[in-house]
Amino acid sequence: MIKNPILIVDDEVEMRIAMSAALKKCGYPVELSHNAIDALNKCKKNDYSLVITDMTMPKRSGLELLKDIKSINSNIPIILITAYGTIDTAISAMKHGAFDYVQKPFDFDTFIFLIERALAFKQEQQLAPAPDNNGNKSGKKSTGDGVKNKASYKEIITDDKGMIKLLEIASSIAPSKATVLIQSESGTGKELLARYIHNQSERNDKAFVAINCAALPENLLESELFGHKKGAFTGAINEHRGKFEQANGGTILLDEISEMPLSLQAKLLRVLQEYTIDRVGGTDTIPVDVRVVATTNRNLLECIENETFREDLYFRLNVIPLELSPLRERKKDIRILADYFVNKFSEISDKPLPKIQEDVFRLLENYNWRGNVRELENVIERAVLLCDGKFITIADLLMNPSSITKRSRESGKPAIVESSSTSTRQTLELEVGVSLSEAEKQLIFKTLTKTNGNRTKAAEILGISIRTLRNKLNEYKEAGDPCNY
Repeated sequence: MIKNPILIVDDEVEMRIAMSAALKKCGYPVELSHNAIDALNKCKKNDYSLVITDMTMPKRSGLELLKDIKSINSNIPIILITAYGTIDTAISAMKHGAFDYVQKPFDFDTFIFLIERALAFKQEQQLAPAPDNNGNKSGKKSTGDGVKNKASYKEIITDDKGMIKLLEIASSIAPSKATVLIQSESGTGKELLARYIHNQSERNDKAFVAINCAALPENLLESELFGHKKGAFTGAINEHRGKFEQANGGTILLDEISEMPLSLQAKLLRVLQEYTIDRVGGTDTIPVDVRVVATTNRNLLECIENETFREDLYFRLNVIPLELSPLRERKKDIRILADYFVNKFSEISDKPLPKIQEDVFRLLENYNWRGNVRELENVIERAVLLCDGKFITIADLLMNPSSITKRSRESGKPAIVESSSTSTRQTLELEVGVSLSEAEKQLIFKTLTKTNGNRTKAAEILGISIRTLRNKLNEYKEAGDPCNY
């Protein structure tokens, strides 16, 4: 978890409270400010991991605050919030150093996703290798047969033969323009692999632009992908270049491609066929030269069967199919990744470098890792913060090892340990005669209760996308049975 708090700046007390509650529920420390002047004074005295500010406030605007903060500390990521649909104003602010923007009213899952992206970006900046005397960046050497990309974006650390073979394939296809489809479980490092391909290509001096297809509503996603003309819709006061134009000459990553609405899939198919785009509200056809990489944690063939994904788009994307193995199948990587994350979080938290005890390694190697590398990273971050500074023990992991002996005794197979947060099961009691739709609703409500309203976690437990969960909740709300979350 982050060391310094997140500063929320908004003149509306209800918004400050709502955003603060959402962030605290996710474990983030928060400070509040009611105007730009107070916020600037706070930034002069304290260090913040992130600043979230409303765009329109009395006396001094969010844009002015952005410029003031950047003059003090250019490394603080700043997210702007606007209620007036002035997308172009927010984009202008991004040119002055804002990390990103979000429009009111917004979905809090999207909001939290944006926060996580901003914090991850800052963390990568902090860990970026310092330039040597020749201006080149020197990264840490990976363990064993680890593979390091030539652009030194960020090492892909592995000692697994399958992963090394996959990276060799990625390197060999990197110089081409062929589209790449990466299908694997959440948390395996799909975006990292996409960046690796970009950095191994001849396009590595051009932009790498990523967009999450599940994080934005359909109308905004179309504008973000393809851009819009002035006056195309309410709030479009200026022309806007979309992600495809921003990535021209480089690579665009379409993350969670399975969540893209069917209407936009048809437009994306045309882009992949002709490499031209049409801005929303525009009449001119704009040529683009981009390498497209798409990622998903879903089986797209099943999505085609369910008629939620176009078959012709699938074949257009699946020119170079790549699949990252889940962490539980890469036992050798668990040890070297754990060591890497211990070093990383000891440096970030300014704590002495602890040693991982051997019984901890055994436990980590026998764990199921449903969240893959991302989950391992979270476990090690927590352990570094909780340990005494000398050793990381099993108790520091906050994982429940009780199922090891039971599983091993019953099956004779290697134990699979589940953390206490995921192994706890609750029973959903239903009366005979309850319809499937009613049972589904009760299950969704109970899962949201269990996750304290965290829709991202609830969707993961239910095995559905955030978009699907959001649509279900909207259905219940329209039917007069809204969820408290």
